[in-house]
Amino acid sequence: MNISSIVVKARPENLDAVKVSLTASGLCEIHFSDDLGRIIVTVEGDDNEDETGKLKKIQKLPNIVSADFSYTYTDDGQG
Repeated sequence: MNISSIVVKARPENLDAVKVSLTASGLCEIHFSDDLGRIIVTVEGDDNEDETGKLKKIQKLPNIVSADFSYTYTDDGQG
């Protein structure tokens, strides 16, 4: 299983709408946001390809200025 954090950027006036879209998408969990339009979310996936697919879907949501991976953790199940 992989867990990654993504920094999402929205215009401040669209922040609430973007948070609603992110939550409704079912792709991620929101952990932080600020008045500047920055949102920190996490995604989980079976592998890097799964998580990258989720990032690409997030990037296409309405009113998203940018979204990029910040940190990735991989648990290979061997420990």
